[in-house]
Amino acid sequence: MIKKLSILLFTFALGGLSLAQDTFSIIAADPSTGEIGSAGASCVVGVGNQGLIDIIAKIIPGRGGINSQAYVCIPNVNLNNASIQMANGASPSEIIDYLMDNDACGSRNFDPRYRQYGIVDFDGAGNVRTAGFTGSLADGYKEDRQGINYSIQGNILINKSVIDSMEAKFLRTNGTLADKLMAALQGANFAGADVRCLGNGTSSTTAYLVVYQPDDPEDNPSIRLNVGEQPSRVEPIDLLQDLYNDLTVSVNNSELQEQIKLFPNPAHSFLTLTHSDAIRVASIKVFDLKGALVHSQDIAQPEATHHKLEVSTFVDGLYLMDILTDRGAVRMKFVKE
Repeated sequence: MIKKLSILLFTFALGGLSLAQDTFSIIAADPSTGEIGSAGASCVVGVGNQGLIDIIAKIIPGRGGINSQAYVCIPNVNLNNASIQMANGASPSEIIDYLMDNDACGSRNFDPRYRQYGIVDFDGAGNVRTAGFTGSLADGYKEDRQGINYSIQGNILINKSVIDSMEAKFLRTNGTLADKLMAALQGANFAGADVRCLGNGTSSTTAYLVVYQPDDPEDNPSIRLNVGEQPSRVEPIDLLQDLYNDLTVSVNNSELQEQIKLFPNPAHSFLTLTHSDAIRVASIKVFDLKGALVHSQDIAQPEATHHKLEVSTFVDGLYLMDILTDRGAVRMKFVKE
């Protein structure tokens, strides 16, 4: 898979220090590629642009990942502690045992019976291990379910069909781990999957998908798609699917991408986009890693083969550039320093 990252964020600001993250999610690993990924959605209010992605999921590339939900604290101290245990070599079941004995979240009085976890990792031989936990005081309908390389969990669901459908879609989908995770979320794409959204006519208010290749840095996954909090009647899983479809088009345009260059990279004051004269560029958009659009430009002379962009006012860091051409769209990266 060509390394790609895409983010979509929407309105509202994160409020409060503690939220009941009543959620359906899946975390899984692919033993053939070493990829680890997580996807989830929830009918929550107040998470705003941040959505769930950085609240309930933590992945250590090449090692494993954890989903932590149901009455979490923000920041999610139980998730962070579980990640430390994983980095120190604990297995999924050992991490669950640790969390039962060391709940660090004041939401519901440090009582692990309110929490829900799903964990996958690779053992020393590269085999996938899984574990899950659903506390007796988490809101129902609630369940966690493990397979050979995945854990699916949900609480405050309309019924058991949410988990059933997510599992069936994951298992029946051929393709990459990302394809399977996206399909699993589509299995819960119906009104009231999170029962609080039944009156909204949606499954949830926010959704995400993240996948790490084994050599990805922890702060730079190959895929990061995030749909922030949506108003009533707007289905976040549909928006996430649109993002994923766009990303897939970009990945499949590797031949086109090879004909487009960005230099200098890293850039300080100006960045130049150049390409063969067989390509016509219609527009470019630049996003930071929080998903904010920092630059949008329609190309006045699409027949030109060089296009200069001033980046001197950009904050130092990594950026994503979406390039729309007459032969399709591609996404590229550059660094401002």
